[in-house]
Amino acid sequence: MKSEMSFQAKLEIARRDFSEYCRLKSPDFYKPDRKYLKELCEELQSFYYSDEKVMIINMPPRHGKSRTVGCFVEWILGREHKIKVITGSYNEMVSAGFSKGVRNTVIEHKADKRRIVYSDIFPNTRIKKGDGAMNIWSLEGGFNNYLATSPSGTATGFGANLLIIDDLIKSSYEANNNHILNSHWEWYSNTMVSRLEEGGKVIIIMTRWHTNDLAGRAFKHYSDLDIKPRVFSRKAMDDCGEMLCPEILSLSSYITKLKTMSAETVEANFQQNPVDIKGRLYDRFKTYDMPPADSNGDLVFSEICCYTDTADTGADFLCAICYGVYNLEAYVLDVIYTKESMETTEEKLTKMLVEKKVNRAYIESNSGGRGFARNVERLLSEKYRSNYCKIITFFQSKNKSSRILSNSSWVMGHIYFPINWQHRFPEFFKSLNEYSREGKNAHDDAADAVTGIAEIINKVETFSFE
Repeated sequence: MKSEMSFQAKLEIARRDFSEYCRLKSPDFYKPDRKYLKELCEELQSFYYSDEKVMIINMPPRHGKSRTVGCFVEWILGREHKIKVITGSYNEMVSAGFSKGVRNTVIEHKADKRRIVYSDIFPNTRIKKGDGAMNIWSLEGGFNNYLATSPSGTATGFGANLLIIDDLIKSSYEANNNHILNSHWEWYSNTMVSRLEEGGKVIIIMTRWHTNDLAGRAFKHYSDLDIKPRVFSRKAMDDCGEMLCPEILSLSSYITKLKTMSAETVEANFQQNPVDIKGRLYDRFKTYDMPPADSNGDLVFSEICCYTDTADTGADFLCAICYGVYNLEAYVLDVIYTKESMETTEEKLTKMLVEKKVNRAYIESNSGGRGFARNVERLLSEKYRSNYCKIITFFQSKNKSSRILSNSSWVMGHIYFPINWQHRFPEFFKSLNEYSREGKNAHDDAADAVTGIAEIINKVETFSFE
């Protein structure tokens, strides 16, 4: 009698507490010493019953993130028969596998009296007869409770109270392909989010790859909307050298992966440091709130300059940086970073030179830059009646990548950007922050321009003045 009462008490606790559900159903995996799994279970339950909308889970491979979220779907379906769940993975097979795992748990028959199965915990939760396909099925008392899909699949006609996206990226090639990353975001934001019903929740499960992967894009997007996602992130090895779970990944196995796999992939997948962060040239930038001024509030710059890297091709950006010099350091005052036509940028640059009271404007004469400089000089004279700014053209013949690399430390240590520069100059900010030391860059215009500032202030002989 006591043993039966104890057994029923365990089942009741499992119905109420998700971490106990996992431990009771799979004690060999949800062991007491795997504290991170208990923490994940508690975070999932807390998130679901909170007012929060989005949860992002970043964990190393094989550490139970997808398994635990699958268990969470089982637990929620046991408690709420009418809830509707959509899961999406990088292809139909993976997504259907996730669905099949949940479905098979629900329909599992008890073959061993000593082994606890789903029907012990949730005896009233059953798959509707004739409605139990692998990728779409319903519960008795519900309708279309579960749909598994992918970016190549469909979600038309289905709604969701819970939307789960599980590891859309399957390779380092995809992680570094902006077209694929953008297509993931388009699919998520335009297709999947439209399926969410009022009050619906989103769970994104990923090993990290890139700052612009779905987890990174979602975090920024929702944070900008003041809907900050809940993030559960764990590294395979912590800062003290302790492994998250030595049974799943030992230190020796981790070291072997470091020696076998690329460092960027290991950092991303196992340490949650995206590949583009690991390979970034610039890992920090200095900022300022107010530019240097005297006691009267007057700026104390020794001079105000502008460096302009004109667009070499139609795909390039024109980058013009206006900056003040103080104690041989540069304070960025304004930036033009655009693919607009020369006619438009000539007007914009001239206006900036006048408004910022620029003393000297350096304009690269490569690829049509000399004609651009002449037109700016003409506009200064004819439109603004000004000869305050001296236009200086130069020809750059040195290797661009080498110049950028060799001046990167000075750029990080001696160029100050406005504290809100990511909002004032978003494309410029993105270009500098994503510039890779490996040379895999779609655009180098921003990096080239800040390098030019470093060379001018330090009087480095890398270009010829005309």
